Amino acid sequence: MALDWSIAIGAGLAFGLGALGTGIAQARIGAAGAGVIAEKPELFGLALVFVALPETLVILGFVVAAIILFVLPTM
Repeated sequence: MALDWSIAIGAGLAFGLGALGTGIAQARIGAAGAGVIAEKPELFGLALVFVALPETLVILGFVVAAIILFVLPTM
């Protein structure tokens, strides 16, 4: 069985690194999306989808962290 602190660190890394990667991606996608919208306002919907797409990484990181915290200790 893993130590309690290693489980907490693993869950924190799973969520934190996913959120960090999402933040970096959204910063670049948001800047590019603002430029596209300035030139072609009709592409707003597409830019909005591309900005929201990296959020799936945070959701996935949260799910993995929850599994690490709540399922792994019971095994």
